[in-house]
Formats: sequence, C-alpha cells, structure tokens
Amino acid sequence: MTQKTAGATCPQAAAMSWHRWACTVAGLALAAALAACGGTGELARPRTMDITVLGFNDLHGNLAPPGLAVNAAAPDEAPVPVPAGGAAYLATLVAQQRAAHPHSVLVAAGDLIGASPMVSSLFLDEPTIEALNLMQLDFAATGNHEYDQGWHELLRLQHGGCERFTAKVPCQLSQPFAGAHFQYLAANTVRADGQPLLPATGIRFFEQDGVRIGVGFIGLTLKNTPHMVRPSGVAGLSFADEAATVNAQIAPLRAQGADVIVVLIHEGGRTRSGLQDASCAGLSGDIVPILDRLSDQVDLVVSGHTHRAYVCDYARVNPAKPFWLTSSGLYGTLLTEVQLTVDVRTRRVVRRAARQHIAQGQAFTGPRGVVPLQPAWPVLAPDPAVAALVARYEAAAPPLAAAPAGRLAAPATRQPGAHGESVLGRIVADAILAATQGPAAGGAQLAFMNPGGVRADLLPAADGRVTYGQLYAAQPFGNTLMTLTLSGAQIRQLLEQQFDSGTNTVASPRILQVSQGFDYAVDRSAPAGQRIGAMRLHGQPIEPQRAYRVGVQSYLGAGGDNFSVFTQGRDIIGGGLDVDALADYISAQSANGPMTLPLAPRIVGWHR
Repeated sequence: MTQKTAGATCPQAAAMSWHRWACTVAGLALAAALAACGGTGELARPRTMDITVLGFNDLHGNLAPPGLAVNAAAPDEAPVPVPAGGAAYLATLVAQQRAAHPHSVLVAAGDLIGASPMVSSLFLDEPTIEALNLMQLDFAATGNHEYDQGWHELLRLQHGGCERFTAKVPCQLSQPFAGAHFQYLAANTVRADGQPLLPATGIRFFEQDGVRIGVGFIGLTLKNTPHMVRPSGVAGLSFADEAATVNAQIAPLRAQGADVIVVLIHEGGRTRSGLQDASCAGLSGDIVPILDRLSDQVDLVVSGHTHRAYVCDYARVNPAKPFWLTSSGLYGTLLTEVQLTVDVRTRRVVRRAARQHIAQGQAFTGPRGVVPLQPAWPVLAPDPAVAALVARYEAAAPPLAAAPAGRLAAPATRQPGAHGESVLGRIVADAILAATQGPAAGGAQLAFMNPGGVRADLLPAADGRVTYGQLYAAQPFGNTLMTLTLSGAQIRQLLEQQFDSGTNTVASPRILQVSQGFDYAVDRSAPAGQRIGAMRLHGQPIEPQRAYRVGVQSYLGAGGDNFSVFTQGRDIIGGGLDVDALADYISAQSANGPMTLPLAPRIVGWHR
C-alpha cells in the first residue's frame, strides 16, 4: 500500500521538484540580471550608446569637383593621389554614413562660403547654402570667410530673404531665397549689447531603448577674424577669446541636458601624421594653445581654417585633455567620421575613434596629367538632388561671367620680363594698393603680390573688353586682402627673401610684383643679405627705421612662398577679396576709355 501510494505520487513529487528547481534557477538569473542592471527599470537598457559625429570644414563654395586629390595609402602600399571633392559626391558619402550610423549628426567648422568659385560666388553663395540644406547639415561654426560680405549678409544667408547688402544682386535664381535650414553657431562673435550675433550653442538628443543622450555643440570662429576681413563687414562686433568662450558655455549646455560636449571651431593646426594616423605627430598651429586651455569636459573638437586633414587623439599630446581633434582638409574632399561611445549610467564618453572618408567621385586632369579613380577606395555616385542643383547654377553662371568688368588697351599677360615682373602682376599689385590705401582700409602706401598667385592672362576682346570670368581665372584662390605695418628694414629683408628663402634661390628667384610708386635695385651677384640696393617710395628713399603700411593678400600675409617677413607685420587690418579688388580697379581705370597698361619696370636696376 505504501509502495503503491508512493508509486502513485512519485510523478507529482518529481514534477513539483523540477518546478521548484526551475523557479530557483530563474530567480537566481533574474536576481543576477537585476544586480547587473541596477534595478528592474533598467533591465532592457543598453550599457552604452554609440553616437557618430560627421564633420567637414572649409568647403568654400566648391560645389563642382575642385580638381584636387587626397594622398592615401592602401594597406602595405605606397600613397597614391585619390581624386576627391564635389558637393554631389560629398552628399552621397554623408547619406551612406548616416545609413550606417543611426545616431548621427552632421556638423561643419566654418568657411563653408566665401572665397568661392564662380558657380557659387556669382550668386552670393546661395547655391552652397541650398546644397548644404539638401545634405541636412545640422550645425556649423562661422569662419572668417562667413563675414566676407559683412555680417548683415551672413544673417540673410541664415534666415533667408532678398535684401541687398552687396554689389551683387541676391535671389537671382531662388526667389525668394529660403536661407539655411541648419544653424550657424557664433559663440564668440558678440554684438555691442553683449549678445552673440548668432546662437552660441545647439543640442541634439538621441534615444535608444528608453535611454536619452544629449550632445551639445559650441560653435565659434577664430579671435583674429577682424584682421582677416574688411572692417566694415564686422563693424559693431567683437570676437572673444576662443577657450574662455567654450569653457563658459559648458555649464549652460549641461543644464539643457547635454551629456557630450563637441566644439566646432574655425581654427586649426597641422601634423605630420598620415590620413588615418591618430598619433598627432608634429601637431602645431594656433589651435594648440586653445586646446590646452579647454575644459577637460570637452569630448571632441572639430576644427578648420588651415586646410589640413588630421584625426588626432589629443590625449597623446596632453593627457589632461582626453578629447579628439579632427579636420577634414578642404573643399569637401573628405568627411570625418567620429565614433563616441557613451556609458549610459555615467553619461560620459568612454571610447572615441575617428577616421577619414574620401569623397571620390570622378577622375580629373591636373597640371601633371590625369588623376584616375582609385579602386582601392569606394567610388561614389553623385547625389541626384545636389547634382541637379549644381547643374542649375552652372547653367546660369556663364551669362553672368561674361558680363564686362572693364576694358584694357592691350593684353595683360603674366609672362615675366627680364627682371621677373609681369604686366598683369603690376596690375594686380596696383589693385591691391587701391583697395587698401584708404584710411578705413588700412592706409597702405605700397603693395606686393606673389607671381604664382596670378594664374591666367587677361586677353581682351576686340573692343578691349574683359569679363568677370576672366578676372576669376586670373585670381582664382579667393584670398582676402590685409594691410600691415613693416619697417623699411623689414621691407628690405623680405625683398632679400626673393633670392634666399626656402625654394627661393638666386638661380630660381621668386620675384614679388610691386605697386606703382615703389621701385628698387637688385644685384644678384652680391652676397646673401646684400642683394637689394636702393629702395624708393614716390622718389623718396625707404628709411630703415620708419614704419610703412603695406597692402598684401592673405596668402602672402601668412608667409606663403617662403616670405616669412610678412608674418612679422603689425597692426593688421583685414580687407575684401582679391578678385573683387581687381574688378573694382579695372572698372575704375577704364571708366573713360580702355585702361592703359603699366609697362614701365619697377625694378629699376638689375645686375647679375
């Protein structure tokens, strides 16, 4: 009986025993899960969230492929030039990265407009703003070139409308122009009332499985912007210290819910590192002292201005500053992808990584021949919407480019004469002087131009007419003008650098083009430092200790072509674009008939 009863109840007991075991195991698993997650409410939450910041800088209105190549190396191979750039290809690259990274934001570090090719500049850079709208840009810092046409015009580009602030007519194709759908940020550009010209910061929130992470952005330009643009364009504005501005904005961003802090700054540096090398080898430039003063709460700095590409783990330079520093070079040739892994419990970035993507779309022919597509890197198809936008403006540009800019009595060529001067070089130098000699423009007394900056002859039509398109071809780099102070001794020293500085040698000198009223003598057979003879300004000797105001374009002003003496200049005042100065000068000089060419040499003595 007992055995029967026991036999009868054995399956029930076994079932109850299994149930208790299963419940025990499940309970232990649940307890372990709860302990690991910190509570029942966080059971399904992830431990980290990946956020992708896509960045670029210094587009400068290059909507069409700019004819540039990025030197890149495939694994175990030597670097090769990879053709890159073009807004339609950049847009495709952005779309691909967004599709691959759902928590992503697209940002830029200034100089998106200004110093632009004709297809954008003839239309006051409205096409570039519209292309960036199509790319769904989120935030952009202002750069110095955003102020080329004055801050009122910058606000028009932000907000839209057709109010005219420049010599060019707005809204020629887009009527009305809608303005930027993205937000320009200008934390350190301050009005007289102490308020920023544009918002200082912006924020984006990303959600995943009930977790919400905020990414705050601080955008600003370099403090020296007033020295790089004409005074009238920034009248009533001041530009505050970069690091102090960033640090002051972190607490307000935190209060708005920002867990991650990203700085967009139009200032930069240069490194010796390769395209994907995060070592920061040889990092230098004006960005470095700013970085060392930033709060350690900054997670990422997206930079620009120097037109250099780098991905730099700045902790390798300064362990107290564990953020990354990036720049994508120039003209839309690269897109930087930065991965930020955020711990959702501490709400802090725990991992960072960055890489450059090449916007390779089409081959081009450069000065050294064809630069072919490189199959080791992805070849992109153009974004249809952006391509159609660019084509629309390209079709509208030729009639505007064909408009007369003035008349010349004869062809003005860049062919150097026996002393290294050219007719067109003299004209350009005279145009710089005319644009910088007014009291408000800096009071220049003489001007210089580098010969390599004059890129095409001015060959007039039968009636002497030259067009705006021809002027753009002659001055294609979009340099801004500046006026600075040098002593007579420094002027002598920089003229000596024509023959003894870097690649400038006696055998292969780089002869500066000089403005009217200034002349000097050269003896190439003399020892280094003694090759420049008498220098005169309007017939009066240049005095070594006397201060002179000198007009120059920004490339030379930054020490380009090995003329480092220009970087010693004081009391710098910025100016307008070099091509605009040339157009204004030729127009003024031909108001009553074709402009007479300056044929007389300004190097009045030349001895070998």
